[in-house]
Amino acid sequence: MASSKLLNMMMSKKTIPFLLILLFAGVLIAFNSSGFNAPPDNKYQRIFQEVAEILEDAHFSPKKIDDVFSKDIFKKYLASLDPEKNILLQSDIRELKKYETRIDDELHGAPIQFFYAADQIYQKRIKEASAYYKDILKEPFNYTLDEKVIIDAEKLDYPANEAARKESWRKRLKYMSMERYDDLLDQKEQNKKTEGFVIKSDADLEKESRQKVSTIMERNFLRMNTKFKEEDRFNMLVNTITSSMDPHTTFFPPLEKRSFDEQMSGRFFGIGASLREEEGGIKIATIVAGMPAFKSGQIQVGDQVMKVGQGSEEPVDLSGYEVEEAVKLIRGKKGTEVSLTIKKSDGSIKVVNLIRDEIILDDTYARSVVINQGDKKIGFIYLPEFYADWERPNGARSAQDVAKEIMKLKEQQVDGIIMDLRNNGGGSLYDVVQIAGFFIPDGPIVQVKDREGTPNILRDRDKSVLYDGPLAVMVNEFSASASEIFAAAIQDYNRGIIVGSTSTYGKGTVQRNIGLEKEVSINQNSGSSDLGTIKLTLQKFYRINGGSTQLKGVTPNIVIPDPYEYLKYREKDNPDALPWDEIQKANYTPYNLQQYDLNTIQNASIQRIKANPSFNAVLDNQKLMEQANDKEVTLNLKKYQDEEKKMQENSKQLEELRKKQQELTINFLPQDLKRIESDTDKLERRKQWGKLLSKDIYVNETVNIVNDMIQKSAFVTNK
Repeated sequence: MASSKLLNMMMSKKTIPFLLILLFAGVLIAFNSSGFNAPPDNKYQRIFQEVAEILEDAHFSPKKIDDVFSKDIFKKYLASLDPEKNILLQSDIRELKKYETRIDDELHGAPIQFFYAADQIYQKRIKEASAYYKDILKEPFNYTLDEKVIIDAEKLDYPANEAARKESWRKRLKYMSMERYDDLLDQKEQNKKTEGFVIKSDADLEKESRQKVSTIMERNFLRMNTKFKEEDRFNMLVNTITSSMDPHTTFFPPLEKRSFDEQMSGRFFGIGASLREEEGGIKIATIVAGMPAFKSGQIQVGDQVMKVGQGSEEPVDLSGYEVEEAVKLIRGKKGTEVSLTIKKSDGSIKVVNLIRDEIILDDTYARSVVINQGDKKIGFIYLPEFYADWERPNGARSAQDVAKEIMKLKEQQVDGIIMDLRNNGGGSLYDVVQIAGFFIPDGPIVQVKDREGTPNILRDRDKSVLYDGPLAVMVNEFSASASEIFAAAIQDYNRGIIVGSTSTYGKGTVQRNIGLEKEVSINQNSGSSDLGTIKLTLQKFYRINGGSTQLKGVTPNIVIPDPYEYLKYREKDNPDALPWDEIQKANYTPYNLQQYDLNTIQNASIQRIKANPSFNAVLDNQKLMEQANDKEVTLNLKKYQDEEKKMQENSKQLEELRKKQQELTINFLPQDLKRIESDTDKLERRKQWGKLLSKDIYVNETVNIVNDMIQKSAFVTNK
């Protein structure tokens, strides 16, 4: 593929995973009570065949779509339908086994049967399961019994029969109730001397905990029945097929594709209001001055949004919807009409028609501050993603914005710069090449290889260096894709010091959006289709030293204890991930101005980390969380409280240590404050961000590292 086209490819953002284990279905699926007739004009069949053709013809390293592949999809799809293994029975799996080796045939043109057969069984079983929770939660639980529950579905089998399935639900509901009961008991203990606090009996609190769980279950099943339809489940099957090629080859229905594009561009078209979930409904949380909701004069904070309509279409009832789903309905194309049916605080109902306008998500753009450390000034640039608005010539671009932040920091005469790429899941390849070029003379930044095996070297061709002073790059296990390219290039050129967790995420693949219509060629830039879009893995990244960033990620020069190290969410933890390999090293010259002693700086940081009580508490917390994830969970309240006490004490210790830590001095740039001073909400968010930075132990240590670089270096910094 030509270099110009490579530069326009996008790398997917990897959303930061939830840190709590969900006891109910991780992916909530719905059913259509009217049956399972195929859609008009065999839409599903068209999607199946085009998906298979694209995967086989264009994927970087396609698996053979045969009976082995079919068996894998069979197992994974049923697991996605029933992620907690408390809906389907073993007899259902046996009944569906006859389709186990048929899915590959269906992808190659045979009539679709597996999906409809599985869907029919699923609808029946979900109805049965939805009847359990009310009966189970009627009576108090006995928390003195030595029972345990396994919450890791991979360690479970499907229930052998109806009785076993009901017992599985009983234990899960008991665990959920116990968690809430323990919280209520804690609140009672903490507030028993608080004036006006109503002291309830333990029996009343136990009953309240069951009522809370009952409400959650009611809303979950309502959502399953009203929001997710047959088509959503089919889309899930398609996504199971695509992601089995590799974790980043995914299927986007049209609405999801638009949401992805908005995330990448940092802009969208909506009404200028944020939503929140409250009391089982979706309410207006904030309103942006000057935007459509504000201009209408008919919408106020606290109004409940009951329905959302598109122009003259029938409005969609939001009962059972989550905030994110409602937001997707409210957003749309600029200049189009959206209607909101809202319930006012006085109980009145009204329909408000609004015309969508552009909303800028500038909180997701690059920003910077100056951190004062003694007589030194350290510039700090936060880049949440390598964003790029490809649709507009003058749209937001991360490379342009980072260049502006560097220039502003140079005006402040900073002595060093920190680039914070923690939790940065990637973005525009073109922009990361440019940004890396700000810190080095011209040279290769990354190598890209397609399925034909020919590596293509992407280079910075600008001989000038925007900033040549001390540089540190902060990463963690959620820094992926473009973040890893940047960190790897800085490391390979010896241009700066990489600081973070034991490794970055390990996503070393390139994706491109391809629409599912025959007339939408792989070589076209559209990537959109009424049938949906595949974000397809076409190429693989390699460092300029020849090693891939795939699977292994980037190992920092200085490793700092990470609170989420125990989580198994890196690329290497996914069995479908493409392997690590290496190619020939590119021709490059390490940066020749780096005169500091890396070993001395590493050793100084290691000693500080060892002596820092906060980092020791982080390590203790890692061990506790690893132990908690590797065993069954007790349903005995006393034992549960003892285990929780250990983790709470550790968390409390860590919080106390952070409070005692001397705050960093954070100075906002004058031009930034002036730009947002009229927007109270934005100004407050910026100040809150600065407050968090001032107490961030990872930023603190990175500032110390940069200070060491300043002391040990012979840089002549461009100011």
